[in-house]
Formats: sequence, structure tokens, C-alpha cells
Amino acid sequence: MADETTAPMPNGDNPAPGKSAEARAEQVRQAKARLAADRKGAGQNPLVEDATYGDLREDNRVVMRHQIALNIEAFRAAPEDFQPRKERVFPPLRAVAGPFLSVVIPNYNGMRFLPTVIEALQRQTFADFEVVVVDDASTDESVAWLETTHPSVRVVVNRRNEGFVAACNRGADVARGKVIVFLNSDTEPEPGWTAALAKAVCEHPDASIFASKLLLFDRRTVLHSAGDLLGVDGVPRNRGVWEEDRGQYDTLPEVFGGCGGAVAYRRDLWRDLGGFDGDFWMYVEDADFAFRARLAGAATVFVPDARVYHHLTATAGGSLASYYVGRNTVWLIVKNMPRKLLIRGLPQIVASQARIALDALRYWRGAEARARLRGQLAGLLGMRRMLHKRRVIQPRRQRDDEELWKELTP
Repeated sequence: MADETTAPMPNGDNPAPGKSAEARAEQVRQAKARLAADRKGAGQNPLVEDATYGDLREDNRVVMRHQIALNIEAFRAAPEDFQPRKERVFPPLRAVAGPFLSVVIPNYNGMRFLPTVIEALQRQTFADFEVVVVDDASTDESVAWLETTHPSVRVVVNRRNEGFVAACNRGADVARGKVIVFLNSDTEPEPGWTAALAKAVCEHPDASIFASKLLLFDRRTVLHSAGDLLGVDGVPRNRGVWEEDRGQYDTLPEVFGGCGGAVAYRRDLWRDLGGFDGDFWMYVEDADFAFRARLAGAATVFVPDARVYHHLTATAGGSLASYYVGRNTVWLIVKNMPRKLLIRGLPQIVASQARIALDALRYWRGAEARARLRGQLAGLLGMRRMLHKRRVIQPRRQRDDEELWKELTP
């Protein structure tokens, strides 16, 4: 703040000198001259008066006149008996309700499987659903076959291969159903599959994920998944895998999540969680989504009557699966496991990952073993990115630690 003794003060004894009458008259004269010059130029931009611009403008007018002269013969006067086209009246547009289910099928070079899955969907007893096939830059005839033989199927084509997870997310983006259902292209659902899912959605308003019963395609009495579980070591598991299906899990509806090969999600949950994590690319994305859903308070129901037969690792697998499972399992734990449960289950987590690494080293000559080790290393190197996501996920969780711990499998 300026000091009062140094602040400028008006001096009434020595007023500032004003302009003389001659200076004011000269200022007015100059202003009138500028105004007259502006009026003479009609307020145009000075560029308009440029010689080059003027020449271009005149040349353009010549060209336009020439074009009109060339096409003048094309104009014809209307005949005396000319009748104008009657005005067409269209009915008002009606709101069209979306289907109850949207079945999204990610596809990559799955032409040999598409006829089976599409024909199986056509035999469904519950028909209030749409089919969306997302082709992930296949090099076979998948798209051409779908467009030619099944025009009712909505086909989304990726220009480049973006991965299973991205294909699923893109299909969900264009889906119009109240419930989003993912179905692998190498599957065959039974005729009552959609009916069973729709019934479960209505009977369990408190649940948001609905897991199908997956069985082996070539051994149709052997289970692949009766819902998914998650161990205290952070490793996802298929409940009942390789077991003979005797209905032993049909009366046990509560599971941690659903296998992504045939699973249904309520649209609001899918929207709230942002779909699958695109960084996962493929594999374990369903377990990651289920974990985030559990943290948000959502429940999963196993639907035993929603039966689907599945070719295992028909369109992927081998070293590719080993790498992504190894990497994404680490990311699943880093992102989602609450701090208290992470500390509580740390011995099991470390022991599980060490056992996987030692098994891979024991079979080092195998490509899949080396891929699994590379995946674990990639998971550790990518932890920083997952920790950033963890800071978003954990503050929003609604599930109590002790309650969540009881839902994990020992």
C-alpha cells in the first residue's frame, strides 16, 4: 500500500492545461476527413480494392457466366399439362422399444463356428432379443457370410484387430437391449438359453450379473463353468470345471461372477462400471468386472437352465492365453483387492504366484510356460497404471471387507 505522504494528490493551485480552440478544430477536421474516406470506400475491406483480388473476382464471374451459357439448353419450360407431384403424407414416427436382451458375439476368424451359434440363436424359445456380431478385423469370410445369409444380424466391423475386450465393449455400445449378454462365437446355446436368462433377470431384481452353465462342446455332460469363483489368492476359478454335471451346483445360485463366454449384465451396472477394462485386451476381463461389481455391491446369480456348449480355446489359447492370464491376474489383484484383504491374503497371493512361476520355470522349454512368465513380469511392470485405477475404484466400494472376505474361496 502506498504511503499517504507519497500518494499523488490533486493540486488545485496548478490545474492541467486544456486543449486550445485551434487544436480542437483541427481534431474535428481530421475526424470528418476519415469518415468521408470510409464512406467513399463503402466500408469495404481494403483487400477488396487490391488489384489481384479484383482480377480473380472478375475471372470467376466470367467462368460462372460461361457455365450458365453451356447448360442453358438443359433448362426446359414446364408443359401446359404439367402436374406437380402430390404431397406425400407420412405417419408420425413411433417410439420403438428396444429388445429385452442384446446378445453380443465377438468374432475373430470364427467362420467355422458362426453357423452353429447363429442357427442355435434362431431356435430360441424366447425371441425378444437382438444379435450383434462384432468382427475384429477377421481375414476369413465371416462378415460376408453374415451379411448374405443373416441380414437381421447387426454386424459391427473393426478396421483393425483391437482385441476381445474392445470388441465386447464396442458391441455393448451399440446394443439396444435392457440386458447385455455376451456369447462366444465358438458356442452353441440350448433353445431355452435366452428364456432362462430372461426369467432369472425378472426373478432376481437384486442381482445384476447372470452366469450361464457352460459345458464342453464335445463332452456335453462335463462342466466347464457353473459360475466363477475368486480365491483368497486372487486367482479366478471356474466352479465345477472338468466335473460330470449331475446338477450338484443347480441349487447353489450364489457365485462370485460369470464366465465371459456366456454371461448377462444389466445395462445400468455395465454403464456404471464402464464396461470391461480395455487394458486387459483378453482373458480375466470377466473376473475383473465381477470383482468391481462386488465392490460396488452388485450380486451374481448362477442360472443352471441357461445351458451353453463351448469349444475350449477354439479361437484363442496357447501362448497367447498364458501370457494374458499371467499378466491380467496380477492386475486384477492390484486393482481390486481391498487393502485389509490384500494384507490378510498376502501369504496366499505370494505363494500362488511363486508356484505358477516355478511351474513355468520347470517347463521352460515350452512356449506356454515362457509366455506365462512374460505375462507375470508384464503384470509387475504395469502395476503403476493399475494403481492409478485402484485409487478410483477403492474409495467407491460399498462392500464391507469382512463380508467380501467370506465370498472369496479358500
